[in-house]
Amino acid sequence: MPVFAAVDIGSNSVRLKLARLQGRKLTELHEDRAVTRLGELAFRTGYLSPDAMAETIKVLRRFHKTAQRLGADRVRVVGTSAMRDARNSQALLEWVRSATGWTVEIITGQEEGRLIHLGLVSNLRLSASPVLLMDLGGGSCELTISQNGHIKDSVSLPLGAVRLTSEFLRHDPPRNGELERLRAFVTRYVGRVAQRVTAAGVKTSIATSGTAAALAALSAGATNPQKGLVSRDSARRLAKLLARLGPEERKNLPGIGPRRAEIIVAGAAVYAEILERCKLPGFRYSSLGLRDGLLAQMAAEYDSKTRSAKQIESERWDSVLDAVRHYHVEGKHALRVREFAMQLFDALKSVHLLPPEYRELLGAAAMLYEVGDYVNRNGRHRHAYYIIANSEVLGFNPDQRNVIAAIARYMGKSRPLPTDAPMRPLPPAEQEHTRKAICLLRLARALNLGRSDSVRAVKIHSREANVKLTLVPKRGMGADLELWAIEKDQLYFRELFGRTLSATAL
Repeated sequence: MPVFAAVDIGSNSVRLKLARLQGRKLTELHEDRAVTRLGELAFRTGYLSPDAMAETIKVLRRFHKTAQRLGADRVRVVGTSAMRDARNSQALLEWVRSATGWTVEIITGQEEGRLIHLGLVSNLRLSASPVLLMDLGGGSCELTISQNGHIKDSVSLPLGAVRLTSEFLRHDPPRNGELERLRAFVTRYVGRVAQRVTAAGVKTSIATSGTAAALAALSAGATNPQKGLVSRDSARRLAKLLARLGPEERKNLPGIGPRRAEIIVAGAAVYAEILERCKLPGFRYSSLGLRDGLLAQMAAEYDSKTRSAKQIESERWDSVLDAVRHYHVEGKHALRVREFAMQLFDALKSVHLLPPEYRELLGAAAMLYEVGDYVNRNGRHRHAYYIIANSEVLGFNPDQRNVIAAIARYMGKSRPLPTDAPMRPLPPAEQEHTRKAICLLRLARALNLGRSDSVRAVKIHSREANVKLTLVPKRGMGADLELWAIEKDQLYFRELFGRTLSATAL
């Protein structure tokens, strides 16, 4: 029963959550949180302040001791908006590694939204109707439209409570001019996405994060008997009330402490604007969030039969299909190549000895290897590598995207060399795995080289030092082109697998 630890280095606070995987379900063991205001100066100056970094390190050392005490088998640490924006984030990354041994992964706003979505759908039963998930942190606000557990749309807006307070509210209580500028800025960004939310038919919304919790507590204490629900009218009234009160008055309200009181005016303004512009009746607060998504991801990677593993597989497939449509890839051909690639992977497991995760990486590469044509057919393989490595293919981490991109890169005449730019970032073991996956994809592509589905099926036989492919053409069609393409990779196959490859057609 492994224990996982998730650490979220946010712009306002640093959070820790540990859980044990029992019977394919996560059981919470411990949770901790500390306000460090990492983004307070970063959003104004572009640099993380030494004091905020030192405070963050102090908290992370405490978290590290807790993770050790509770026997964490794996720890994943992510940085969000402040670390994305700051020019000196590398200094904090190195400081964290030196102090704890942890490697921090700075995730994009879209990946942050995906993980929050994963945390909720892995633990809640969402309605079949479209739902808007809102997470307003210190530096950014992630909005995700979910339907039947699938992400339909996602956007990250620079509307975090710390960022907005630092940028616009220089007095407390804020002056009218400051509030007007704040609202105009929020309206500008929310207005860009409001039509997408209303067009999706969203009627229900769920909000996470500390600001949402505080508004839910205030609403429950004031007007709403059902704790956790905040109506649109209540959000508007609370935003106006909080803006009139001073910090001492705000901190004594239900659910608001001294640190939250400093930034809640800006956060409340964002929630009120989203509900108003998107014509939503209100939101329900959930304590789930980014840390729960990280834990669900780790559980899925440990056990492929968990609920979260199925969710991640679905997210990856949805994202790959989105990329196919966006880059105008010929979908029918891509699916056929993927089908052959999966067949080759499964039938030749004892030959290629690739880790199981490479099956999905190979499948993604089969779908995406032609995305480079969108830029230019000249140099299309190089373009494909760049697009895949730098695109947001949801559910795949940067290392996995690099592998997918490298597999897709070598579908032309060239063969991968360790000194090639796509191969250099990969560890030696991953380079070997990637070369094998490249060969399998080249064969899969060869089986539909003419794009006419002339090969109806392929029979794969592996015996001792020989691998034989028997192509079954459609009635009235030949497979000469496909046999020619396979023959061109016979030498490469033998070099990688130590087996002789032959191919015939019935």
